[in-house]
Amino acid sequence: MIACPICDKQVKERDINAHIDSGCQALVVDQSEDASKASPVSSFFQPQAAKRALSSTATPKAAPGGRELARPRDGTSNGEGRQDGAHINGKKRSIEPENEVELSPHEATPAQSHALATPAPKRTKLNALRKVAPLAERMRPRTLDEVCGQGLVGSNGVIRGLIEQDRVPSMILWGAPGTGKTTIARLIANTAGTRFVEINSTSSGVGECKKLFAEARSELQLTGRKTIIFCDEIHRFSKSQQDVFLGPVEAGEVTLIGATTENPSFKIVDSLLSRCRTFTLAKLTNENIITILQRALQAEDTSSQSTLVDDGMIRYLAAFADGDARTALNLLELAMDLAKGPGMTQDEIKKSLTQTLVYDRAGDQHYDTISAFHKSIRGSDPDASLYYLARMLQSGEDPLYIARRLIIVASEDIGLADNSMLGLATAAYTACEKIGMPECRINLSHATVAMALSPKSTRVYRSLGNAMKALQEPGIAGLPVPVHLRNAPTKLMKEMGYGKEYKYNPDYVGGKIAQDYLPERLLGRTFLDERDLGEKVDMDLSAPER
Repeated sequence: MIACPICDKQVKERDINAHIDSGCQALVVDQSEDASKASPVSSFFQPQAAKRALSSTATPKAAPGGRELARPRDGTSNGEGRQDGAHINGKKRSIEPENEVELSPHEATPAQSHALATPAPKRTKLNALRKVAPLAERMRPRTLDEVCGQGLVGSNGVIRGLIEQDRVPSMILWGAPGTGKTTIARLIANTAGTRFVEINSTSSGVGECKKLFAEARSELQLTGRKTIIFCDEIHRFSKSQQDVFLGPVEAGEVTLIGATTENPSFKIVDSLLSRCRTFTLAKLTNENIITILQRALQAEDTSSQSTLVDDGMIRYLAAFADGDARTALNLLELAMDLAKGPGMTQDEIKKSLTQTLVYDRAGDQHYDTISAFHKSIRGSDPDASLYYLARMLQSGEDPLYIARRLIIVASEDIGLADNSMLGLATAAYTACEKIGMPECRINLSHATVAMALSPKSTRVYRSLGNAMKALQEPGIAGLPVPVHLRNAPTKLMKEMGYGKEYKYNPDYVGGKIAQDYLPERLLGRTFLDERDLGEKVDMDLSAPER
């Protein structure tokens, strides 16, 4: 037998779980009957639990003054009427600790009176953790209505509608950092009332994922409750890791919510992407960030606020964050801490805030920025071209990567309009190779401005496209080369007439001869475009200025 950890009653070891489930009422062993039936055994051989049980039934506990401790007012024994059991009248016990016995002041000893006057300690562990958490974590929305700037979870949002219909599908949340991907995933689980498991691709392997799937399957079979697995930075999962999700997601055993800052089309395997719905989160506007910062400022203790952190500072921080709510809240927390310093001014606070450029050399920002750089040169805008060039160089982009793009621009967009630009771009690449950063940034800016100011011609680029397009037509790619144009390095080839009727142009006046070069099926067809640029007219050029 063992003593129940809740009521201290004696229960057989095999019956302890059923005893606790019954509210400590059933399967209790009668000590008097056991004692009469049992042979006398020395207390030395009895377990400690049995000794405590016998001593408690033999003599009541006495107070330090020699008096018996007061019993509960309902007249029951301490074991039957204690208020800290697993259940009280069939109800689950409170999380907060309660006094075991209710004593009146005149019945209690001085030590007990002090205990009654002192309230029971509260559970402050979670509150303490919350206080040391960063401001961005403390201000994380608790309901869908608190999410700012994302229409997907608004009153008429698609995701909110799916939650209300209890039809939450597996999904990929794609958005820039600080737009609320993790927050929305947690709120979906809380609102839908499902089991929520959060994993990270940097610390979770295939084995752990399979274990989670087994637990989710058991949970669904036993309780009918679904499991949402939230995978942050899912684009960092390898192909084999992503393939593990295919079966459980398709069978509906788990609901996968993946968050990524990268384009899912490139980073998520097609088979998993086809089983999930992709939702694109909008980049937060400055107004959204201002709302979030004002809400955080009001939620913080007023004693920690300063007149230095005013509406003007809030607007400055919002523009500084560039649509990232997490960055904005971190900056606000830093500004509030700096404002407590003696003699601090707003200008000094602004100088202390260091802007981090949002640029990932291996992600979408890498390709988006170089694309904007190329198109700015094509559009003959030297200012925008220099801006994107500076942005890439400041973020640590490889200068040779930029130089290679300039060589492409020289032929693709300038072409025949200024043939010297190809030589300039090649020279800029050589200069970057030999000099390196930071000096080679001047060579890159030289070539960038020159190309932006140069006349443009896509005649060569479009003409090559015409020829490539012709090869897609049936039978064109395999047309035989005319016999007179073929090479004849052997005697047999000469006997077959290879190159026999070929006319060598330098032998004729002005190099002019009558000779065909295209295969017979393509005679008369032209690929070289006559125009340097297109013929479309932009109607915005003639629109009146606003």
